[in-house]
Amino acid sequence: MSRTIAEVLADARARLDRVGPERAAELHEQGAVLVDTRPQWQRDDEGAIPGALIIERNHVEWRLDPSSDAKILEATDHDVTWILFCSEGYSSSLAAASLQELGLHKATDLDGGFKAWAAAGLPTTP
Repeated sequence: MSRTIAEVLADARARLDRVGPERAAELHEQGAVLVDTRPQWQRDDEGAIPGALIIERNHVEWRLDPSSDAKILEATDHDVTWILFCSEGYSSSLAAASLQELGLHKATDLDGGFKAWAAAGLPTTP
């Protein structure tokens, strides 16, 4: 049985408590970790969010799983609040759902991605 990417995305998002830009900024101030999953060329083209970790999409699960040999220092346990973002919030939804499958139950993504953050007038760097 095959599925469309739209169906896979809808299933992923049904499991997430996605956050808008303002809420993501609040959560970040309270200790949530923003993770930029975009490739370098998109960051160069669009800009960045100050204080966000850069972990490109193909490394996310290995870097954020606290049981991984390739984890980052911030991946201390399964209770970390990770807020992933891409350019518009599509691939970050899939990545956040993948993290939840690893038991990272507080993983979510930024609804609308970097573009929504920038459009909300929140801090960015070129």
